[in-house]
Amino acid sequence: MGYSFLMQKELDSLGQKIQLTAELCQRLRKENQNLRQELVAAQQKVKLMSARLDEAKSRVETLIDSLPAQ
Repeated sequence: MGYSFLMQKELDSLGQKIQLTAELCQRLRKENQNLRQELVAAQQKVKLMSARLDEAKSRVETLIDSLPAQ
């Protein structure tokens, strides 16, 4: 086997590794984008639930304040 054959084989292998790395980067970029969207949705849900909790607390406090003193 000649030197150029081995060199070409190494270059082909390196090219495949670069291709796999590029594909992995693209998949990770897409996954990261999806996770960011999920995070935003979860943050919005937490904000909504927090507002509902504050409203429930307010109602309970109002009910407690309206109870007759004993």
